[in-house]
Amino acid sequence: MMTNARAFNAVSAFSIAFNPLFWNIVARQEYHNKALTKLFGGRSQTACYALAATIFSLGLVRDGLYERALRDQPSYPLLETAEAKYLAYALIAVGNILVVTSTWALGITGTFLGDYFGILMESMVTGFPFNVTDAPMYHGSTCSFLGAAILYGKPAGFLLTGWVYIVYQIALSYENPFTAGIYAKRDRQRAAAKGDDKKSL
Repeated sequence: MMTNARAFNAVSAFSIAFNPLFWNIVARQEYHNKALTKLFGGRSQTACYALAATIFSLGLVRDGLYERALRDQPSYPLLETAEAKYLAYALIAVGNILVVTSTWALGITGTFLGDYFGILMESMVTGFPFNVTDAPMYHGSTCSFLGAAILYGKPAGFLLTGWVYIVYQIALSYENPFTAGIYAKRDRQRAAAKGDDKKSL
């Protein structure tokens, strides 16, 4: 039983780390080489939707592995109280609100790395939930992982949630500067185009 629990923990931890690694590698290949766009016959939006479906599916697998990893872990009595359950449901609710509202604000392509496909937003989204946290998808997901750990009453879930947080912080350290660079390049190109228009006048 303990061997199985450790094995599922390891698989869950691997899945948690694999997902952002996968989408960052694939998205950068798309940005530099148009790998997915070429695969989909030059249709960048279709390619982006395909990546979104893949990321979403990998997320479902990751969540299933996390639940399976917690199933065989020992429970802790303090996490089985009514107060703990209320806290768990609150964390899950907050997490889902952050994820759903950020997806609504950004749209599918804005949420799932459309920037790397050349599908850029006209301006930065500053309303809710981005006025609460700069990374609502990641922070919302982390809240949901923590809420699930408390709901199941499994302290091992705290360790995996900590791992989720670390992995997401590493991902953000790569994603944020790269995405900012994409928009900075777009702004430079627009500024140069305006300068050329003025010269032509």
